[in-house]
Amino acid sequence: MNKRLIARARRVRLAIFDVDGVMTDGTLHLDKHGEQVKAFNILDGLGLKMLAASGVGLALLSGRKSSAVALRARETGITYVLQGSTDKLQAYLSLLRKLKLAEEETSFMGDDLPDLPVLRRCGLAFSVPDAPQIVRSHAHYVTAIAGGAAPFAKPASS
Repeated sequence: MNKRLIARARRVRLAIFDVDGVMTDGTLHLDKHGEQVKAFNILDGLGLKMLAASGVGLALLSGRKSSAVALRARETGITYVLQGSTDKLQAYLSLLRKLKLAEEETSFMGDDLPDLPVLRRCGLAFSVPDAPQIVRSHAHYVTAIAGGAAPFAKPASS
């Protein structure tokens, strides 16, 4: 693995994730009452718990609001849940001020254009292979597996 990537990772104290397209495959299901139903991969949950156990804080930063996201955050020990953030950069900067963290101490994983401002500012930027090229080009690392997919799934083709 790249030494610069490892150096960036060592500084991370807070890992922040977008939800749709990162924690899920981006598909939006609505039940008959209009409630959002989202599918999360169980193995991602284990990974999040392991990351938190290592001392890294966890946060979700989503442009949408969903009770399913709040429930998943509680189940996986994600402490900070920012939903309905139309300006993700401002929400991100506000969280950093609250936690007294520098941008270099954060990682962010995003997959779409609204994520770009945070991807450009955080210390370690991640994206997924099915994100638009402009988003992937601002990531320090692009995962082999698409957002929300099983870790042992066939990697998405570029």
